[in-house]
Amino acid sequence: MLATYRPIFSLLCGTAFLLAASGLHGLLLPLRGQAEGFSTASLGLFGTAWAGGFVAGCYFAPRLVRKVGHVRSFGVFAASGAIIALLTGLWVDEYAWIALRAGTGFTMAGAFMIIESWLNEKATNDNRGTVFGLYMMVTYASIMGGQMIVAAGEIVSAALFMVAGIFFCASLIPTAISSAATPEPLADVKLDLKGLYNNSPVAAVGCVLVGVANGAWGTLGAVYGARVGISTAEIALMMSLVVVAGAVTQLPVGRASDRTDRRYVLAAAAFGSALFALLVFALAPRSSVAILVLTAAYGALAYTLYSIAVAHANDHASTEDFVKVSGGLLLLYGFGTMIGPLVGAFLMAQMRPESLFLATALAHLSLGGYAMLRTTRRAPVPLEDREAFKTLPSERAVTPQAGLLDPRADQEAHAASDDTIGTSEPQPQAN
Repeated sequence: MLATYRPIFSLLCGTAFLLAASGLHGLLLPLRGQAEGFSTASLGLFGTAWAGGFVAGCYFAPRLVRKVGHVRSFGVFAASGAIIALLTGLWVDEYAWIALRAGTGFTMAGAFMIIESWLNEKATNDNRGTVFGLYMMVTYASIMGGQMIVAAGEIVSAALFMVAGIFFCASLIPTAISSAATPEPLADVKLDLKGLYNNSPVAAVGCVLVGVANGAWGTLGAVYGARVGISTAEIALMMSLVVVAGAVTQLPVGRASDRTDRRYVLAAAAFGSALFALLVFALAPRSSVAILVLTAAYGALAYTLYSIAVAHANDHASTEDFVKVSGGLLLLYGFGTMIGPLVGAFLMAQMRPESLFLATALAHLSLGGYAMLRTTRRAPVPLEDREAFKTLPSERAVTPQAGLLDPRADQEAHAASDDTIGTSEPQPQAN
């Protein structure tokens, strides 16, 4: 059995280093910016710039890969990530960091599209589900590991920036020596807004709103922690616990959505997320234990919403449209993550640190209300006609190329092979 997965081991190692670098760098920047006295608006723009660069990378990275190949392209992206990480340690300036953060988003999108296509090349119809699960496990563990490294160093020194640069460089080694065959050229990414909305209004609107909430928290959660006075180690633990709690609760919440109208579960989780966010805002806790408990409870619900929304969309989509729909929803989520940090930064600048949770609560209340409204306008899909729930990370490190690893993509490929009225043009692949 181990021999079956040996070919993807080096690729997963490269993934681990790359995501550890991203997790470390992504948490370090707002903490150092806060310590340097950067404006709240600038701190929010770090997240907006990253999301904008990531979405742009999903569109433009495939063109570079087609020109110079996967190995050279990955080398460019990983080396660029290392250069940016080192530059942010050498050049401490809020405006420069905003521009560099967009560059990091772009390089991460390109690097992960390549890794995901490589993993797909080594996956078979029999083990695709396991490979997908391993990839998700490495994704969560590496992000958390990178974030926890922040607790071991001094955020006011250049050392942690150097560590992030080392991890970016280390991600080159496993992929450079990998024996995996060069994958097919990356497919261009397309977005059909009208088609996505017509397929599932709740999923289309929901992915944008989930992106708003997750983008605000992911960018400014560390700033909130610093301003309420908890230690750097506790901030790193808080950010990791939110992700872990969401990963743990995805499966039980998803299974509940398999047994009833997913919109009810989506609304309940959204209202629950808003409740915990409003509790943080109202109580304004200063005890580290209370903060960790409340934010973990928030993450346990907030980080299930993206998966439920995608599952609901796939219930309404035909088999051959699965990849196109899921990829489009991921891009809508990306657009939402551009908006969230701006809203959160504005509220934090006008009021107190806990105002960050007003931004997330507003998005979640809007999602819950819209989901309940739609239950009166459209009947649910019968249970026997639904796709089984699949856990998905609502982290921005996953690109549309990841859809190739989802076992349901095989169903689309099989359907396309049996369809005499098809197209030979590569279709956008999605998570």
